[in-house]
Amino acid sequence: MQNLISLQYTAKSVGETAKELKVSINKGLSTKEVQRRLEKYGKNEISEQDIRWWVIFLRQFKSAFIYLLLGASILAFLLGEIIDAGMILLFLLIGVVLGFYQEYRSERTLQLLQQYVTSYVKVFRNDEIDTVRPQEIVPGDIIVLETGDKIPADIRFIETDNVTVDETVLTGESVPIKKTSEALPQGVKELFQASNLGFSGTILVNGKAKGIVVAIGKQTALGKIARLTAGTKRISSFEKGINRFSKFILRLVVVTLILVFLANIVIKGENADIVHLVIFSIALAVSVIPEVLPVVITFSFARGARQLAKQKVIVKRLSAIQDLGAIEILAADKTGTLTENILKVAEIYPQTTSREVLLYANLATTSPQKKKLEPFDLALWNKLTKTEQSEIFEYKRLFDIPFDPTRRRNSVLIAAKNGRKELIVRGAPEVILDICKNISNEERQKIDKWIIQQGIQGRRLLAVGKKNVNNSSLNYSFDQIQALETKIDFLGIIAFVDPIKSTAFTAVKRARMLGVKIKIITGDSKEVAGAVAHQIGLISSPDQVITGQELETLSISKQREAVDAYSVFARVSPEQKYNIVQLLQEKHEVGFLGEGINDAPALKIAGVSLVVQSAADIAREAADIVLLRRDLKVIVDGIKEGRKTFANITKYIKATLSSNFGNFYAIAIASLFIPFLPMLPLQILLVNLLSDFPMMAIAADTVEQEELTSPKRYNVKDIIFIAIILGIVSTVFDFVFFGFFYRISPEVLQTNWFIGSILTEIVFLFSIRTKSVFFRSQKPPSLILWLTGGAFITTIILPYTAIGQKIFYFTPPTITHLFIILGIVLAYFIVSEIVKLFYYKGITHTIIGKAVDPNISSKNRQA
Repeated sequence: MQNLISLQYTAKSVGETAKELKVSINKGLSTKEVQRRLEKYGKNEISEQDIRWWVIFLRQFKSAFIYLLLGASILAFLLGEIIDAGMILLFLLIGVVLGFYQEYRSERTLQLLQQYVTSYVKVFRNDEIDTVRPQEIVPGDIIVLETGDKIPADIRFIETDNVTVDETVLTGESVPIKKTSEALPQGVKELFQASNLGFSGTILVNGKAKGIVVAIGKQTALGKIARLTAGTKRISSFEKGINRFSKFILRLVVVTLILVFLANIVIKGENADIVHLVIFSIALAVSVIPEVLPVVITFSFARGARQLAKQKVIVKRLSAIQDLGAIEILAADKTGTLTENILKVAEIYPQTTSREVLLYANLATTSPQKKKLEPFDLALWNKLTKTEQSEIFEYKRLFDIPFDPTRRRNSVLIAAKNGRKELIVRGAPEVILDICKNISNEERQKIDKWIIQQGIQGRRLLAVGKKNVNNSSLNYSFDQIQALETKIDFLGIIAFVDPIKSTAFTAVKRARMLGVKIKIITGDSKEVAGAVAHQIGLISSPDQVITGQELETLSISKQREAVDAYSVFARVSPEQKYNIVQLLQEKHEVGFLGEGINDAPALKIAGVSLVVQSAADIAREAADIVLLRRDLKVIVDGIKEGRKTFANITKYIKATLSSNFGNFYAIAIASLFIPFLPMLPLQILLVNLLSDFPMMAIAADTVEQEELTSPKRYNVKDIIFIAIILGIVSTVFDFVFFGFFYRISPEVLQTNWFIGSILTEIVFLFSIRTKSVFFRSQKPPSLILWLTGGAFITTIILPYTAIGQKIFYFTPPTITHLFIILGIVLAYFIVSEIVKLFYYKGITHTIIGKAVDPNISSKNRQA
């Protein structure tokens, strides 16, 4: 790191740094200068975000199945089977193009959605604070940072107020580093020594700061260390299940093919055609393997992501869509989720000094000069008269400590025109009252009674106190100001009304219908949280609330019982919030909605992490899903969409495995007893191609309501079990085809079995769509009807065409044979329906038993 640009500024003063970068600390850069520097230095990006189509195209060839087809094609070509080689390549290319189209489209969709998930940075330009995207930062920009912000570029600190930075992403050091704006005596060579620099990708965990951007993009420390990335890819339970499933199928197929290949040689001896047997074996392997599964999964997830985007839900990790559908418990804050977070001052205690209380509460806001963004600050400001608002600007702010979730208060040191200094402390009533000096027992009881009354009405409270400061030797440090927060004068408490969202009532009902329990984890008082939860129907009584402190006093076993029993947790600290999510996660799949820097640990441990767009950078970094609109109904709708996606993917797996396994074993076994191949390699590949088109469309299928009423998880055992049962049915009917036609001629058997194989797969698709009788299911989308209809007609017509006869060696079936084929297909469909219904209504409960008991957590019924 010796040649890192940023490190050369450690020994330079703030003035020298500003002079070298040609920027005024008081005014910042002009718009014109920013544009010039953008053209010179480029955007603040470490890597290009453009999608390279050829990378996605080449990615389609990273498959063992593709290598099998390539090997078969090369072998056929070397042996003079030019048509076979060409057709195998054609099938391979069709599969690759389909996969490329879906994946490229998905990448484009994801890139488009990521435009919504954009953090913003406060910069000082044109003599005022502005917000810009991190990509638009240029060297010389003056940026403003607060607790929870991610530093967007390498900066030289010019002002620091109790600043500590988490540099784990760069140095691996888990302890936050204290930062200063002072120049170091001499230059440093290592990142951990640069106490006056902030590095791109690191997080401001405490305090406030200003800094000059000294390096952007690839010139930053993060850009120089390519192996260190800002996030870690999370592999979902669904992805792990699919990987295990794929390996199982591959091993099973390889072992079976080796045995069939050797058995053919042993049984047929010198009559065995080794070349055609090898190609036949490869084609047979390809026919049983669900090679379109990645395409179906990608298409399903991409479609789900687009559907969620319409509802203002942005998915950062595509597989999180399935995880969203598996949620059993949704934990979220009350404020802004169940309530509007648009506050109005409702009442002030005591009424006799309400204007004074209101004045000091406003003096303790973020900054009188800035536009009010916090709901409390906005409500307080709007309650002032024009004259009172102008009075606010007569006071000078000397130092302030921002609100901290742990301290649950903020403090501001102000100076009036006459030079009088006062410390104002504003925060949760119980916190402020505990540090006040002038409250008698009688007055405290009166205040407590008033607080309870306000809480019953669901109102949020903010207490205010002040203290005269006569110490002229103050250096305005965090420690000194915090030390003054004792024996302050109590001024009063302000009650705010926060209206409940109209969608909250619907969301709670829908969640209940989906089998999802909602848990409210909030920092608000017990009374307020209980009142709101009771009004929306989440709890039957406002008293069914437990506080974080009450939970902590319980033993671990009792805590486990409590987190299951209670739906509302009040006065919860960040550590307690983490513990609650951790305890819930032990037995359930938990989705957690957070937004602050202190929510990051809980977000990381949750099965699905959700944040709102306005969340702190570190929280958004840890999240899987970002909500553009903070609304519980949006999340509940997202859970429903996740379950639809999961249902359609499992439909495809069950459909393709059942059909493919049936054909696979029937054709493999039949090849042992006849002196010719029961189906030619090209015909097997064509079966695979024609049946895959309608199979892929199942990703866009409608879903039965019963599939949405409870959380679903990927169960390998269940899928393989039903695939074996229905595969046996398929195998039996394949032998029926074999028994009807094998004595006539090889061409008749091959052609008629080819037609029967595709038609049985097509009709089976309409059976596996639902667990009930097929005609009671929802109408399939037009895409499925068109594709299945097209595949059906193509299958019937192809043997009568010159292409079918010359390239695929079909012989036109007679009308009698067609009726026999259609009759067998109809019988197969009826038997499959009966077996399916028996499985879901009988075997599921008797054999699987407790494993599918809806009262048992999905965590305890995984395969």
